[in-house]
Amino acid sequence: MDINVIVVGKIKENYLLEGIEEYKKRIKPFCNLQIIEIKEITTADSHKNLKEEAKAILNNIKKEDYVITLEILGNSLDSVELAKFIQNHYLYSSRVLTFVIGSSDGLDEEVKKRSDYQLSFSKLTFPHQLMRMLFLEQIYRSLTIINNQKYHK
Repeated sequence: MDINVIVVGKIKENYLLEGIEEYKKRIKPFCNLQIIEIKEITTADSHKNLKEEAKAILNNIKKEDYVITLEILGNSLDSVELAKFIQNHYLYSSRVLTFVIGSSDGLDEEVKKRSDYQLSFSKLTFPHQLMRMLFLEQIYRSLTIINNQKYHK
């Protein structure tokens, strides 16, 4: 099982870096996880920033990838539903799951158009750097559910 996570921006806070590394380590026995960092563009023109970030994001998505964008207005799933979604995807498809987490400005429409599925973690707004760690925790939780491990309660 291969999972790609395309993220915009670098993590600066040590506590987030430590948490992300911990979840990457926990995920490793279950799947091949690749995190692709895209440089965040921070000019005064947020529309232009999103367009530039979109080019880099789309350049890292293969034609055959199944793309899931994280969006506030996406579909809400609980942890068990997310696990079933991932499990069913790999039972019935050979396409690599590629998740995309945008910058603090969100995602450009071109990236959203390329998305096969839109996933919402909450209607709340989270810092995109924190979202990366929360997302990896949910991927780990999903993988433990799929593999009947004790982590999920």
